Amino acid sequence: MVRARLWFRCAAMGDPVQPMLVAPARVGWRGRFRKVDLTLERPFTGEELLGRMKGWITVDPKLFLEIAKPYCRLKVFDDGGLVVETESPESFRELCNRLLESFQEQVQLEPMGD
Repeated sequence: MVRARLWFRCAAMGDPVQPMLVAPARVGWRGRFRKVDLTLERPFTGEELLGRMKGWITVDPKLFLEIAKPYCRLKVFDDGGLVVETESPESFRELCNRLLESFQEQVQLEPMGD
């Protein structure tokens, strides 16, 4: 398996940025007839986190997913950063080529040493 940090071009600053989950999503309820003191925290999946980047990065997250999904899966890593995981070095190289072909320098993968 090959893991790589996923870097996008920031639409506001122009720098490479890695989407990060800073804190889990906190969901609760408001009761119609009484107070409901129940909340839950759940981290986003990689696809959910990426979907919230629309407008903040220079590529369309849906188009990125469409191109990347056959080669990898997205994961929010232990440090909160968005990473891709491929099954083999060959699929990693194919993914890199497809991303370069589709997005030029707008998306970059940085292999992680495990």
